Amino acid sequence: MIGRRVDQGQKHMFLPNLEGFINPQHELCKLADEIDWDDFEGEFAAAYSRVGSPAKPIRLMVGLLILKQLYGFGDETVMAEWVANPYYQYFCGEAVFQWEFPCDPSDLVHFRHRIGERGVENILSQSIMIHGEEVLREDVSIDTTAQEKNIAYPTDMRLAVKVIEKCRKIAGRERVALRQSYKFEVKRLIRSANSRSTRSAKKKAAARRRIKTIAGRLVREIKRKLDAESLVRHQEQIEIFEKVLAQKKDDKNKIYALHALEVACIAKGKEHKKYEFGSLVAFAVTQKSNVVVAAVNFRGNPNDNKTLGPTLDQQERITGVRAKKAFTDRGMKSRKIGSTHVLAPTNGNGKTNYEKTKLRRNFRRRAAIEPIIGHAKSDYGLKRNYLKGEIGDAINALLAASAFNFKSWMRKATAQLIFALNYIQKTCRQLSPHPKIDGSVFNC
Repeated sequence: MIGRRVDQGQKHMFLPNLEGFINPQHELCKLADEIDWDDFEGEFAAAYSRVGSPAKPIRLMVGLLILKQLYGFGDETVMAEWVANPYYQYFCGEAVFQWEFPCDPSDLVHFRHRIGERGVENILSQSIMIHGEEVLREDVSIDTTAQEKNIAYPTDMRLAVKVIEKCRKIAGRERVALRQSYKFEVKRLIRSANSRSTRSAKKKAAARRRIKTIAGRLVREIKRKLDAESLVRHQEQIEIFEKVLAQKKDDKNKIYALHALEVACIAKGKEHKKYEFGSLVAFAVTQKSNVVVAAVNFRGNPNDNKTLGPTLDQQERITGVRAKKAFTDRGMKSRKIGSTHVLAPTNGNGKTNYEKTKLRRNFRRRAAIEPIIGHAKSDYGLKRNYLKGEIGDAINALLAASAFNFKSWMRKATAQLIFALNYIQKTCRQLSPHPKIDGSVFNC
């Protein structure tokens, strides 16, 4: 059942109201007053039952998701910070200062699954609307980036060792007596395979082959000794083991992590990082105001041209307005998608000097999307995704884009406040008749 919101106007007999001792000009207070929380209530109410115990308030859960992404916390650490920070509590709708965790950290996992990708798109929509309706009329820039999954760097030997460990667990769970566990031999082989000596190249290669042989032997033994019922229960996992051990260097749709089958190998041409393992994300950013209006996650490694259509469709679905022009890099080609003209840099044949100058200015402006993606990665959790599954990839990308938009609005609000205070201070100095009064805001 949907939770009830805290009454902000009610006073506590012993504890002071939060509004009584926090700074109302704080950036989080101003952001909390700007967000339309009732819109979240209306959108997410359909995901709750009408019977049963009441759940946590929707504003609390949405606020925790925003704070988590905004300041780079995890599901557990955001709870500890929430208890210690009155501004976080005010942002989540509390009336008085709380001393206990607002909910269990696992509730955030359940809430993300409850609202799904479309629900997180509603959070991104709110982060766009607070910038004003003028951003909806701007042209957009589109670019793609890799969102890495939280997995170890995949190698054939590492995956084979994981297969051996999984086979041992299945054998222990189903009480299957293995002919040999290879526990100590695998440890010795791992040391030999990871040796840094330059003289033992043949020994390292032999150790890797032996580990793969042991993995295949255990998979076949498990498959042979399991009864019919247990074999049906573990059939899918055994098929994954067999595919991992059979895959070659040049195969397509390879498995890079046993617990994350959706991970793909992405090569973006970086000198310091040749391959990235995760998913591809396309960003659409307004040309002038630098507001992220779309963040689409793609499974696998599709060509950049195939990401344009879904990105523009999401932008239209979230904002209700479709961009007239979209500027891209040379990795994509110019064409028309729906009512949007996609423009990529060319030699400019057949265009007047004025048109060339205007396009050149727009393409230079398009380069601003690169640092935006960089900030989304370094500051707002896009660099490494810790959420499970393909839906976790999509939700993390949308929350990172939302956090960037919210932080951008907070910076603008703080800058406007500082400008207003400086203007008042300057005016007070000019109007101060006494030489001993310095004309500060407080003396005025």
